[in-house]
Amino acid sequence: MNDIIALIACLAPYLTSTTLSHLSHLIMALLCISGRVTTLGLSRWSEGGGSCRTLQRWYQTPFEWAVLLWVVVRTHLLKADGTYLLAGDDVVISKAGQHTHGVGRFYSSLAGRPIPGLSFLTISLIDVTARRSYPLQVAQHLPTGKETQRVTGATEKRRPGRPKGSKNHAKAAPVLSAELTLLEQVLQAITARIAPLKVRHLVLDGYFGTYPATFMVRRCDLHLISKLHHNAALYFPYTGPKPRRGPTPRYGAKLDYQVLPAEALCQTVVEGRYRLDTYQLRLLHKDFPAPLNVVIVVKTNLRSHRRVHVVLFSTDLTLSAPQLVDYYSLRFQIEFNFRDAKQYWGLEDFMNVSPTAVTNAVNLAFLMVNLSLLLLRPFRQRQPAFSVLDLKAHYRAQRYLHETIKLLPVSPDPGLISEIERQVLTLGAIHGSQSFQPAA
Repeated sequence: MNDIIALIACLAPYLTSTTLSHLSHLIMALLCISGRVTTLGLSRWSEGGGSCRTLQRWYQTPFEWAVLLWVVVRTHLLKADGTYLLAGDDVVISKAGQHTHGVGRFYSSLAGRPIPGLSFLTISLIDVTARRSYPLQVAQHLPTGKETQRVTGATEKRRPGRPKGSKNHAKAAPVLSAELTLLEQVLQAITARIAPLKVRHLVLDGYFGTYPATFMVRRCDLHLISKLHHNAALYFPYTGPKPRRGPTPRYGAKLDYQVLPAEALCQTVVEGRYRLDTYQLRLLHKDFPAPLNVVIVVKTNLRSHRRVHVVLFSTDLTLSAPQLVDYYSLRFQIEFNFRDAKQYWGLEDFMNVSPTAVTNAVNLAFLMVNLSLLLLRPFRQRQPAFSVLDLKAHYRAQRYLHETIKLLPVSPDPGLISEIERQVLTLGAIHGSQSFQPAA
């Protein structure tokens, strides 16, 4: 318990002593619990002062979770000379019933279809050097009713072609969807909160590879890194002679993905029977007003000569091809956050229904993602493969041992306790061949 108290001591200015004490009991219970992570289950693993009714009151207490998550990252995980990115994605958890706050039908990539559940937008800070993702803020998507999705009013049809007498004008600002509006609010809050830390890039998946998303990200003073459709219509800038009449064309030849220019080839890597060719080009898209930094990665089977490709892009024209590919690949680190939060910290298990309780349960799971990285550090110095399952087995066995020692009429010799501890703490662990004691 002392190591947990030391980790969350940085939260003391933002929590009362009572809520901080209850939080320490919750963290210890989360580290020990072996079944579903519910309020009743946590109360059974909590020490004195963590009854079910106490935990229910804690879940009904509002907290500034965005501040708490940032304080933990800033205090324990941030490096002064590190390079950082922001990454965002939605996480969907299944829920039955109709009483949980925000329940609706949301698309789940795991199920491949919309499912009844909850959806949350998560923004994480990615350490490029450590290749780790640290959740910073979570916002809930609320279901949109069918009546609000209908287009009100009939739009007047006009004849095809350019209207007579129209003049050139700058591309109009797009109308942001509810999802992009929520993302913009979260990004503005995060950039203001981490103001001393300068982050220039936001990495999003291909769903956000659109002009409205790009417009919103640039308005937040960030550069977007995302993915375009594999057959996106991209054009070279026009380099021909100026026509005798009319304006100079903006778009040149259309990009042919089967015949990419040889001068754009940046890197070729052969891995087994596959060859990876990386091309970098500055191209135009008719939906985007500004040129895009486009990187095309072509994967060719050297036996069958079949080829597939992905199209990555960024609004930052100074990024090199290896940087852009590396930054986009780091986006997947946020998926590991979702996996750990669901599998170990109760993101998929909680049964709270009120808005405050749902918010606390979800943010507590992501707080545990950050804290578990800190708790794993000393163990991985001796056992690099030490996992979250091993960490939970360690604290669970430690709890059993301490409860057993309390029942003894006479306290054993400290040397005997240490020997028993070395044997007991390996029970239930996957990587138990080495000592579980953290490195000094």
